[in-house]
Parts: sequence; C-alpha cells; structure tokens
Amino acid sequence: MPDGARLGDSQPQVRLWIKDRSTLAHLAAGQAGVLGQAYVEGKFDVDGSMRDLMKVAAAILPGSPVEAAHGGWFTDLVRRVMSVWRHSIERDARQIEFHYDLSDDFYALWLDPRRVYSCAYFREPDMTLAQAQEAKLDHICRKLRLTEGERFLDIGAGWGGLLLWAAENYGVDATGITLSRNQHAYVNRLIEERGLSGRVRMHLLDYRKLEAGQPYDKIASVGMFEHVGRAQLQGYFSRLCDLLRPGGLIMNHGITAGGVAHGQLGAGMGEFIERYIFPGGELTHIGHVLTSLTDGGLEDVDIENLRPHYARTLWAWSDALEARLPQAREILGGEQGERSLRAYRMYLAGCAMGFEHGWIALHQILAQPRVSARSDELDLPQDLAYPWRRDYIYRS
Repeated sequence: MPDGARLGDSQPQVRLWIKDRSTLAHLAAGQAGVLGQAYVEGKFDVDGSMRDLMKVAAAILPGSPVEAAHGGWFTDLVRRVMSVWRHSIERDARQIEFHYDLSDDFYALWLDPRRVYSCAYFREPDMTLAQAQEAKLDHICRKLRLTEGERFLDIGAGWGGLLLWAAENYGVDATGITLSRNQHAYVNRLIEERGLSGRVRMHLLDYRKLEAGQPYDKIASVGMFEHVGRAQLQGYFSRLCDLLRPGGLIMNHGITAGGVAHGQLGAGMGEFIERYIFPGGELTHIGHVLTSLTDGGLEDVDIENLRPHYARTLWAWSDALEARLPQAREILGGEQGERSLRAYRMYLAGCAMGFEHGWIALHQILAQPRVSARSDELDLPQDLAYPWRRDYIYRS
C-alpha cells in the first residue's frame, strides 16, 4: 500500500505495489482494462509473471466482458457514426503509424525472424513460433492455390513475411501495400537483398487508392481488416472484389469479436486497446463480417476459426518480450518508452487471455466473386480457382 502496509499472503505468486489508492477501487470493481491503463500510467507495479497476472485479471472480472459491452440503440448509433468519422484515408495512415512505426528493433525482440505479426498456425503441437509462422504462411498460400506467374496482392503486408514467402516458394508476381513507413522501407530493402526486384514490389499505399485496371489472380489481407472499421466493411470487400479477376480467390485473415452485438470488450478493455495500442481498431463478429462480404459481391467458400492458435501465438510473443525487458527499455528509452513497454506487456498477455476465454476470435475466410449459374464448377474449369474440395490444402 502507499503507506507501506502489506495485505495478503506472505508468499504470493503475484504482488502489486500500489502507488495510487484509486487502483483499489478498480480492483474491487473488476475493471481489468482500467487497471491496465493504471499500470501504464505508473499507478501500480507488479512482481510476478504476466501469465499469473492474467489469472488474477480473469478472476476479478464480475462477468463476461463481452456481455458487459452491450449498449442500447443510441450507443450503437454513436459507434456507427464514430466508425465512419475515424476511418478517412488520412486518419487511417496516422493510426497505423502510431502502432507499427513504434520501433522495428522493438518488434524484432519478440517476433519470429520473419517478423510475422499475426496469428501463427501450430500445425503440430510442439512447433516453435518460427515454425508455426512458416506453417501459417504456407497454409494461406495453399488455400489460395498460388501458382507460378500469378499476380498476387498482399494488403497490409507488414514486414513482408507472406509477400516474400509467396514469391520465393510459389513463384508469383507479388505486390504488397502498407501504411507504415518503417515496414515499407524494410521490405523494399529485403526485396533488393534477395534479388526479387521486378517480380516483387512494396508500395506505401492505402487499399482504397489501388488501381483496378489490371485485376489480380489472388489477394490476401492478413491482420488488416481490423483497421477498416465496421461501417466501412461492405465497401472494403467491394473494393477487394473489384481488384480480383473473375474466378480468383481472396483470403481475409483477421480478428473477430466474440459478441454478436458489437466488437468492443467491456471492463475497460476496449478503451485500453483504443488508447494505447490500436487507435481506430474495430472488431466485428463473424456473422456481420460475412454479411458485409456478401453485400460486397463475394461468396465465402471456406471459413476456419484459429482462435486457440492466436492464444498460443500471443503467449509466445509475451514470453519473448518478458525475457528481454532490459533490451526493450534500452530500445524504447525514456519515460514515454517505459509507458509504451508497459502497454505492450499488458496488451500481449491480455489478448492471449481474451482468446483463451473466447472473448475474441480469429477467422480465415476464403472467398471468390459471386458467380451466376454454372454447371461445370466441380469439373475444375481453368477460369475458376476454387476446386470445391478441401484436400488440395493438405496435399504435399
């Protein structure tokens, strides 16, 4: 306590050093997300592992944060208006830079060597994070049935993991886009170093500014549509449909909400993510995503929920960061750097807990432009990419 008093077990797994008494009220109310904000602001410190701390956070919640986030019709209307307002091209660019341009060296501390910043695919239970990330990249390429010479677009290409994997292992002509200046410079440097210039390119560009004149054979969007905004989802999918050739395939891989009504979690969790990690980020239940996808002119052909895969991915990231806290402090530096580090410690462990509890999920949706009546779809016609049989994904 602030006055030096000690409460609780003499040998606890987790110890809180309270510097501001308001923390006690948030503990009593089970406001886990508000406590996360208090930690970032230095109102209390923690001794103990983040895994144990998240057990405490789950235990103090008065109920499901999914149910706690429900609002009435007026609340929903305000959220929709805000969703439209906050996702202009200029605002989206600033919001992406806020997160992804924090520090490349910081992300390199806890991501895999390819810097794949999205849900891994633990094809085997004992895979390392690096192995599981390569398995995810290949899982996506197999679902898309990438073949040599195809024009492939990666929307929100990050540090180039999927873009380069598809080019080097499947021989595609690959184009990536990002709104992060750091990622743009990093990937273009890799393209030069690997001798892929002319066949692979990375643009600093918003997806809404892509030219639709020459359609792509296959499109992937990984960990990006969470930034689009619920009110813009139909337009987003419609734009992807315009960029795709008839009979081509789209893979949309992204976080979805556990609650049907809307995406933000209660108990202050949604506000924490909005303030410190992903300003402008919005989650949507898979049901609403599919509605928007259909209204955008696409047909879903394969859907896979990877929720526990993301829980394991996030714990791997959290454990890696916890093992390198001194290096992280040196990289980020100063008072603001310490705030950022505290925010990421809470964010990674808290999201891992959220996926374990089913408060949020991760869906891969494979889709194609809607087709009119055809009798030859099961006969593998050359103009259609999807075979309507899943065995192609797993065939060696």
